[in-house]
Amino acid sequence: MADNILINIHSVIPVSRINGPGKRMVIFFQWCDKRCRGCFNPETHSFETVRLYPPEELFKEYFAEGIEGITVSGGEPFLQPEGLLRLLKTAKETYGLTTVVYTGFTYKELSGRQECLPCLKFIDVLVDGRYEEAKKETTLLARGSTNQKFYFLGGRYTESDFYMPGKVEVIIGKNGIVTNTGFSRIEWKLTG
Repeated sequence: MADNILINIHSVIPVSRINGPGKRMVIFFQWCDKRCRGCFNPETHSFETVRLYPPEELFKEYFAEGIEGITVSGGEPFLQPEGLLRLLKTAKETYGLTTVVYTGFTYKELSGRQECLPCLKFIDVLVDGRYEEAKKETTLLARGSTNQKFYFLGGRYTESDFYMPGKVEVIIGKNGIVTNTGFSRIEWKLTG
């Protein structure tokens, strides 16, 4: 792999308990051409540069002891396939982490894209398909709409591992910044 690979990252949550099994580092890629109506992360759609990282640097900056794996979301991770591959490979080979990837592409679409195929061998769980607001279901496991499917590629997890303790997680950072993550949106209204 080339040494000059950079990925455009929207944000990182160092430790989450709602974005896949166990404690996970969650990496939100920037760029998405799907623009699904009702998307939970519309701020990740823009094709502007937010933060460029060599994939290995994300671990140096955000890795927390005790995490089980990484969850990659977006934006659309497969719009940056070389960087995604390097990120997944580093997670597996250097840190021994499991990998969960959310994509708006279907598994069939990814299977037909040569630049995306190498990524699949480093993914434990792929959750595929565009978010469809009309198919939103509040009882779904770790997905936004009923058309999205799990693909258990690594043999490490099963569907029962995706029973999360809730649908939303609110994280208050040491700097006082509040992060809302998960599979439903909480609207905040400050009163005073």
